[in-house]
Amino acid sequence: MNHALLSRNRQDVLRTALPRVADLLRHRRASEIDEDVIDDLVTLSWLEWAGGTLQLTQTGSNICLQQDR
Repeated sequence: MNHALLSRNRQDVLRTALPRVADLLRHRRASEIDEDVIDDLVTLSWLEWAGGTLQLTQTGSNICLQQDR
């Protein structure tokens, strides 16, 4: 996976959006997440597909925890 394909600005936008994405996933509302956002978060290894379901990776969870501080 080449994170360099995503600009630093895009990564910052995704980092800010990640807690909301995590909340939508918890409430089983993944259909409300833009497909481009999903693709980019998977590219960054912050989300992953598991058994046909999107879930946060450990890295994604850690990023969300950092934002709560």
